[in-house]
Amino acid sequence: MENLSLDELIDLIRSVFPLLPNDRFLGILIDLPKNKEEDNYDWMIRRKMATEWADVLRGNLKALDLDDVRLFAYPNVGSNNAELPSWAYLRKWWRPLPSSASELEESCIKISFEEIFKKVKIIMAPTQYSATAPLKNAARKFNLRAATMPGFSPAMIPTLKIDYSEVNRRVLKIKAKLDRAEAAEVIFSVDNRDEYKMLFDLRFRNAHASTGRFPDRGVAGNLPSGEAYIVPYEGEKEEQSLTQGTLPVQIDNNIVLFYIKENRAIKAEGDSPAAEEEQSHLTKEPAYGNMAELGFGVLKDFGILPVGKILQDEKLGFHIAFGRSEHFGGIIGPDDFSSPKEVIHLDRIYISATQPRITVQSIILQDKKGVKSSYSTLDI
Repeated sequence: MENLSLDELIDLIRSVFPLLPNDRFLGILIDLPKNKEEDNYDWMIRRKMATEWADVLRGNLKALDLDDVRLFAYPNVGSNNAELPSWAYLRKWWRPLPSSASELEESCIKISFEEIFKKVKIIMAPTQYSATAPLKNAARKFNLRAATMPGFSPAMIPTLKIDYSEVNRRVLKIKAKLDRAEAAEVIFSVDNRDEYKMLFDLRFRNAHASTGRFPDRGVAGNLPSGEAYIVPYEGEKEEQSLTQGTLPVQIDNNIVLFYIKENRAIKAEGDSPAAEEEQSHLTKEPAYGNMAELGFGVLKDFGILPVGKILQDEKLGFHIAFGRSEHFGGIIGPDDFSSPKEVIHLDRIYISATQPRITVQSIILQDKKGVKSSYSTLDI
């Protein structure tokens, strides 16, 4: 299993979390399967990696200038970006981490997330299900910093070794472009034949930069990083959202067409069971149809390849998310879904490895003065 060396791991922590006054603890946060039947190989390897990181770093506290490194586990919540449970469990460092959540009570120390967040101000979260949304909210509330790593695997190790100062420069340049924009027009082509157009309303919004570094408190985001992103306007003011058009999404080998009006997918069509499933999802959970994010990744330019995991692959290029947005500054949150297990923020990534039948023909940004400019990573 590929892993970081001790020096690389220490350098990573120092780079991602420049030491601030009163930083005493680093927390590594993982979720566990509820039972052995729910477990899988990738999840097991991720837990093993997280445990090794905690043990190695705990043995080198002087190099980190910290008092302790603590490993916390909690029963998985079953979906990406759903709310965390009230309680987690602190591993006793002399005992192995249990393989399932059913064993946590007897082998670990039960502790509330509120108590964790009050004391631990630096958190890494290599989880099975993304904890980005709840940790973004916790970062603001408890003034902490968190790097979320949902679905992280050894195949992603190369992304932790790239020049994040250059990533930072590129991402901030894209953010500046998005901050000036009031609209984005995206033209897609399916099978190099059929064209579809989307207009995204970017008024009243500021973009975000995910640069791989968290120098300020109150911030959480993905690691590996390398994107700028923005939430389209969702119509919370007096004016309706102008986001509209037809959005093609490739699911497996099938094309599903989502018809978007006022920033919501109102219908899904296509000649496949995938289209029927998407329409059923929209009917059951209208909040799922919210256009929650436009993201612009840069890691492809650093030689990083797709690995089949959203955490890394979304950082390679353009992507659009459905669902929850309030953790990014939007208005759609857990209360807009029928139950906690239905809460979702799902990225659709427009690169050849993930949607080979769909090509992004052009992205045109329009600023407040009506001036249009094409978006290209060649300009960054």
